[in-house]
Amino acid sequence: MIPFSILDLAPIVEGGDAAQSYRNTLELAQSAERWGFRRYWLAEHHNMPGIASAATAVLIAHVAQGTSSIRVGAGGVMLPNHAPLTIAEQFGTLESLFPGRIDLGLGRAPGGDRAVAHALRRTLVGDVDRFPQDVVELQSYFQPVRPGQRVQAVPGAGLNVPIWILGSSLFGAQLAAALGLPFAFASHFAPGAMMQAIELYRRAFQPSDQLDRPYVMLGFNVIAADIDEEARYLSTSRQQAFLDLRRGRPSRLPPPSEPVEMSLQEEAMLREALSCSAVGSPETVRRELAAFVEKTQADELIIASQIYDHEAQLRSYEITADARDALTSKASTREPAG
Repeated sequence: MIPFSILDLAPIVEGGDAAQSYRNTLELAQSAERWGFRRYWLAEHHNMPGIASAATAVLIAHVAQGTSSIRVGAGGVMLPNHAPLTIAEQFGTLESLFPGRIDLGLGRAPGGDRAVAHALRRTLVGDVDRFPQDVVELQSYFQPVRPGQRVQAVPGAGLNVPIWILGSSLFGAQLAAALGLPFAFASHFAPGAMMQAIELYRRAFQPSDQLDRPYVMLGFNVIAADIDEEARYLSTSRQQAFLDLRRGRPSRLPPPSEPVEMSLQEEAMLREALSCSAVGSPETVRRELAAFVEKTQADELIIASQIYDHEAQLRSYEITADARDALTSKASTREPAG
């Protein structure tokens, strides 16, 4: 059985606030643990009215404290926004509090626009071009302390925090392969280079102390309900939010509404961006998931589900867990080292 995980953007819905989002996130994580999802990841975004996971490490601690066995991590931390030492200390703290349960996914996007990047960093020196060097520096802080080492991560040094490379292009695939790290591709919103990136990563992979053979996790959208028509209606919240973002007006997650007005160009863009999706009844979702796994031979799927109503979102993930249990796959069921 291929393992399934959850990517939660901690959505803030229209009429809601961040506090409600965090309560919903914890309930979803606790439910995911019962349903057998492998890991629960949160993503760093900034200046986004509808996403409450900007302080990613803090929210990871909230989720890990309220659960007992599911892996919890970042999907991901946008490393160019931070000094590698800072991230090593944060995730060393998390690993010390919740040993054996913390993942650290790293991305090189800012998690916002250029103004946000400047506000976070105060300077754009050491921008995304330094991402590979920053990853290697971060890895070094998790190694045992060497004689004469002047800068240490306390906590962090000597701790086994698994690092993942996130990406939506060939760059991430190349870096993950060269460093021998697991690779998570953002096919849930940028699927264009997915198959090429998977092939490149698997072909170029170099074994490392963390991982002996390639391991691919792919993002996939699921909006499931008891009948197809209900799922399609629920999916209009995601459509509206995606269009608002592309129009330069990021918003809180709106309630479902039909029809969603868009141009032909926007309709084509939306269809392409969200092509790695299953929207429908349990039978429809099982069929679409099986086809995606067969096509990609993914080692793991990480499921995103943007639904306005929290109870409907819980039901969607419950249906997804049932679909996972019904699937058989040739994909590996091993856990990446660490």
